[in-house]
Amino acid sequence: MSSTPKQIHLAAHFPGVNNTTVWSDPAAGSQIEFSSFVHLARTAERAKFDFLFLAEGLRLREQGGRIHDLDVVGRPDTFTILAALAAVTDRLGLAGTINSTFNEPYEVARQFASLDHLSAGRAAWNVVTSWDEFTGENFRRGGYLAREDRYERAQQFLAAVRVLLDSWQGDEIVADKASGAFLNAPGPGRFDHHVGQFDISGHFNVPRGPQGHPVIFQAGDSEQGREFAASAADAIFTRHGTLDAGRAFYADVKGRLAKYGRSPDQLLILPGVTFVLGDTEEDAHERADVIRHQQVSPATAMTFVERVWNRDLSAYDPDGPLPEVEPLIDGDPIVRGRADTNTMDRAETVARWRAVAEEKKLSIRELVIELTGRQSFVGTAAQVAREMDEFVQADASDGFILAPHLTPGGIDDFADTVVPLLQERGVFRTEYEGETLRDHLGLAHPDRARAAAGTGRAAS
Repeated sequence: MSSTPKQIHLAAHFPGVNNTTVWSDPAAGSQIEFSSFVHLARTAERAKFDFLFLAEGLRLREQGGRIHDLDVVGRPDTFTILAALAAVTDRLGLAGTINSTFNEPYEVARQFASLDHLSAGRAAWNVVTSWDEFTGENFRRGGYLAREDRYERAQQFLAAVRVLLDSWQGDEIVADKASGAFLNAPGPGRFDHHVGQFDISGHFNVPRGPQGHPVIFQAGDSEQGREFAASAADAIFTRHGTLDAGRAFYADVKGRLAKYGRSPDQLLILPGVTFVLGDTEEDAHERADVIRHQQVSPATAMTFVERVWNRDLSAYDPDGPLPEVEPLIDGDPIVRGRADTNTMDRAETVARWRAVAEEKKLSIRELVIELTGRQSFVGTAAQVAREMDEFVQADASDGFILAPHLTPGGIDDFADTVVPLLQERGVFRTEYEGETLRDHLGLAHPDRARAAAGTGRAAS
């Protein structure tokens, strides 16, 4: 076993449409003004983070037929934000969530190749899927995709994007300066790809980016999601934020790589985590409790219960006991636009909630606070630095994507107090050592790997 400790990877998640962001806090800023994105990105870069991560929703959530107004709602276009941030940062990776269900490979390949050029090699793509008709109503292909087919399309989509990116090999393009013509007929960017749902041919019109391919992220803990990540992703964004769950997930996903001819270091596992810092451990836990009550207001607690019961429960008191009525199993969901709404086992969930509430004598609001997530790391800066280090060294993750509860200053204290302690422990960089996001993450560059192997143009 190596005596050299693993290096920790860190990223900052810009909070978007969710109930974890405390938008009502006096310190909270705008969720849409560019200055908020700039502040978070520059703080992350100052702290030598690997990348900034943007989620994206393609439709506003609804509850009971009305726009759900208890979460922060709305999000400007991901590529627009990341392209703008490329101009005000120098080394920070720029990761965007782009849907593989309601887009086309040519369009997405152009956008990521362009972002990779604009950022000098810092682009990353979080590949996500969607299958629900509610989201699909915004698109021409609305509601056409069966749920079980979504990962098949995602795999075919990603393969098609890689064919397009590989169609223009920079070192094979020779131009005649006198005529301005390309000499490697039929020309750069020629592709002819006919696989599954994608029957495309033509010329790709963006030169190859500095990274060759953007770094590929996958977010999903399902069996299909784990296989997709093991076969095609560079990193996986997971929710497993406890040590035991993290170690089990880490071992499972890393164990799947060999059958795809990949080694464990070719896929990074980066759970999304939260944190609360305090001057003392007691202070940190008191702050964490205040934050959880800010995140779960009485109205928010009732929306969570309605989502599980799939009923209008407005007559119930959030400070009272759980509803005695049974959940509505059949029928349209009362909440639309959440990924877990249609996959939830309502009867099992209600039985589990009732058992916890009875055991701990919890009201509706107290139960929602108990069950819908807690801060992953709570304590002094020294305690959080130690626990994060222990988490990574125990092979429960390769690093963390930090989801602060405040925008845009939510990682300021972490950057100023925890990062220096991780650096003192020798597990986090003091300076960037490479230019691209692949360099930051220790991932192979497709073109460098190809050159080392002595291969020519990638076959489609």
